[in-house]
Amino acid sequence: MRSFINEIGESVTRLFFPHVCAGCRTDLLPRSTLLCLRCMADMPRTWFEESPHNPVEKKFWGRLPLIAATAQYYYNRESLMQHLIHQFKYGGDKSLGLQLGRIMGKELKASGRFEVDVLVPLPLSEEKERRRGFNQAFVLCQGIADVMRLPVFERIVTRPLFTETQTRKGRIDRWRNMEGKFCLADTRQLANKHILLVDDVVTTGATLEACGSEILKAQNARLSLATLCYASD
Repeated sequence: MRSFINEIGESVTRLFFPHVCAGCRTDLLPRSTLLCLRCMADMPRTWFEESPHNPVEKKFWGRLPLIAATAQYYYNRESLMQHLIHQFKYGGDKSLGLQLGRIMGKELKASGRFEVDVLVPLPLSEEKERRRGFNQAFVLCQGIADVMRLPVFERIVTRPLFTETQTRKGRIDRWRNMEGKFCLADTRQLANKHILLVDDVVTTGATLEACGSEILKAQNARLSLATLCYASD
């Protein structure tokens, strides 16, 4: 009898408060996750975290001295990952962002290549963060921190000037758009630390390069990068 009542209660809950997969919208998933097993399996892993000299690391050769760099998934237009990032970044689904960050944290920790001291999210300008309501890189950092038990320095790097969106710019224009656009608030907090700079997508790497160069002004700082997705330029 109790089992029957529980089934009725669960059915009513699903009817009025549907819990569906962020990828395919099926309701056949536990309440502890926002992604069903099929979508988890379909997310295009790169496995870069296990591979020195992977495409993300090569992107920064001669531009930024890195200890390690990775991206969790490949990003393509009209794909599952584009849908998930848009739902998180523009749809305001921070719970999805936290889960994606926890996935990143689990793989970073397991790789053994990212023994870092602190997480730093790539900052947004105040105007853009106010308009969006949150910084997606900070949400990913919170998810990573849940797994790796690391502090997140949210405001250690600022972006005082509003910059045009990078989405439709070419490689050279992206670099010019980002030149001198970041400011390290307190070099002492990052001195002698290994910092993991986090963002959602790496394309040309111009924004991460500009921010990373500012971070490396801290004395004896070492830098690694981790993004949720890797997109070809």
